[in-house]
Amino acid sequence: MNDHPEHMPRVSAFPRIDDYAFISDSEVTALIAPSGAIEWMCLPRMDSPSVFGAVLDRSAGSFRFAPDDIATPADRRYIPGTMVMETSWRSGEGWATVRDVLLVGPWRHQQPGRSAHRRAPTDYDAEHILLRIVHCETGQIQFVLDCQPAFDYGRACATWEYLDSYHFARAGAEGVDLPLRLTTDLRLGLEGSRAIARTLLKDGDTRFCALSWGSRAAPETAEEAGERLVGTVHHWRHWLAGGRFPDHPWSAQLTRSALTLKGLTFAPTGAIVAAPTTSLPETPGGERNWDYRYTWIRDSAFALWGLYTLGFNWEANDYFSHIINLAENAENAEDMQIVYGIGGETDLRERALDNLRGYDNAGPVRIGNDAYCQRQHDVWGAALDSVYLYARHQDQIDARTWPLLRWAVKSALAVWREPDQGIWEVRGMPRHFTSSKVMCWVAADRGARLARIHQDFRRAARWQEAAEDIRADVCANAVDSRGVFTQYYGSTALDASTLLIPLVRFLRPDDERVRKTVLAIADELTSDGLVLRYRIDETDDGCAGEEGTFTICSFWLVSALSEIGEKHRAKQLCERLLGYASPLGLYAEEIDPLTGRHWGNYPQAFTHLALINAVMHVVRDEQIELRTALGGESVAPRLDDVPLTGGYIHI
Repeated sequence: MNDHPEHMPRVSAFPRIDDYAFISDSEVTALIAPSGAIEWMCLPRMDSPSVFGAVLDRSAGSFRFAPDDIATPADRRYIPGTMVMETSWRSGEGWATVRDVLLVGPWRHQQPGRSAHRRAPTDYDAEHILLRIVHCETGQIQFVLDCQPAFDYGRACATWEYLDSYHFARAGAEGVDLPLRLTTDLRLGLEGSRAIARTLLKDGDTRFCALSWGSRAAPETAEEAGERLVGTVHHWRHWLAGGRFPDHPWSAQLTRSALTLKGLTFAPTGAIVAAPTTSLPETPGGERNWDYRYTWIRDSAFALWGLYTLGFNWEANDYFSHIINLAENAENAEDMQIVYGIGGETDLRERALDNLRGYDNAGPVRIGNDAYCQRQHDVWGAALDSVYLYARHQDQIDARTWPLLRWAVKSALAVWREPDQGIWEVRGMPRHFTSSKVMCWVAADRGARLARIHQDFRRAARWQEAAEDIRADVCANAVDSRGVFTQYYGSTALDASTLLIPLVRFLRPDDERVRKTVLAIADELTSDGLVLRYRIDETDDGCAGEEGTFTICSFWLVSALSEIGEKHRAKQLCERLLGYASPLGLYAEEIDPLTGRHWGNYPQAFTHLALINAVMHVVRDEQIELRTALGGESVAPRLDDVPLTGGYIHI
């Protein structure tokens, strides 16, 4: 029996992180607790200050729409193929169903100044309305609405006022320019910072409430609310129909990951946030609490691979355009950051919110992320791999991209011999991290390939020669006495980032050093079979406290095992990881293998991207095995034909 304090059962006022539901309209996101309370929602963008922040402090605002006398639902699910949440409740003989949705409707803007969109708009747009509908299926059930906003991360108390009748109210706060309007067919009572309504639902009754913050009018009847919900369901299913999913038992996991990634995409710019939350701890009571509501350049290649693989070329191209915009806005290489705001913001200064206790008292609560000041040389490889993936799918390099491509390769070649903070953004001493050198090789290698496509053969030869120099240096300095790639030059420590070596094609998977590295990580850098980033007692990361297993690293291991021919082991690990998904098919950043609890910011975009990569590796392996069994073609596609890019993550 494990009696370590962090694994001991304890009573908490907070739900498990992996018990939250996630909804989005691709501009705003929300987390819904099992109790029916929205406990995280930032307005008017997903990186804005929170209006409901109870996930970080029980007094920081929430919005409950649920039965009055129970807090545990009978069932929860997404309406298939959508980001619409459905919760079933039973109280005595009464049954009721609640549907929660951030509405999406037809595009309505005529003047560009009235919209935040920089990418080409689609036929749909966020309506800036949170809609909640309840229908009593049978019997009767006492129902309650309790809306308690707390503006600016709980620092500004809300005040309510009626608008014309008991069915309309507005909330505001001093110094906050964000009026919230609450529309409902229930009769509202206003009690300080709370808007409350109660009703006895009977068989067949339908009631609704809508919280709005934009110019679009909220529905005013249950019938209109139902029509607007159906329209949003159609939007999500129409979007999903544009994807390509294998006919496989794991297609449902790919579908949910795709929907989650779409929900984490900020539609006006095409940026993908790493997660919609801040400061959810990596371990119980831990201090490794970071703000992930930003977009990291190093994650771009993995994002493009996942989106292109599933057929979502529009989203992939929008994200690529966002990256190009960021590069164009940097006056020189030194100005290129590793992380930006979802609108292209460059100042992400980190600070602590002392008024919030943190999830289950795990402080500090941070907003901003000082990693934006770090120098991490792998950013150039990620950027060039993105260009390469884009060029392969578009069959061209446009005039806008080519100058930036040359600039990025030049930047990588200028810094690759220098130490940096590495892929994990350590806050300790800079090192000659292996993964950073490998990604500088990626920059030179992809640059050479793209130069050949551009028919600039002299430049291609020069860059290819530089790539070979980097590879020779890494192989000479980053391999230990047993033939395993280590965390940094001169170290003997393992690091999960070296799993990227076969995935980015730095060396062939059948290279003995690659095989030894993958198996060493599988056997030595794991906790109950799940992968750690590194051993914290071997790495000066500048942070206190423990951390759990990183789920993206475990999915990387699936892909790497598949690459080196350990296909059965890869499938076994993939099956296990899929079994760790939240009840709604979502993943946080880390998993405690002993309890199955998820930790860290949630849902984590690039965990879902790594899932796509891993699942597609296993599906490909099964297809090859089936063809072999049937006596057909048994040779896997050439490496150059299937660039199964690895992807990256951050602390």
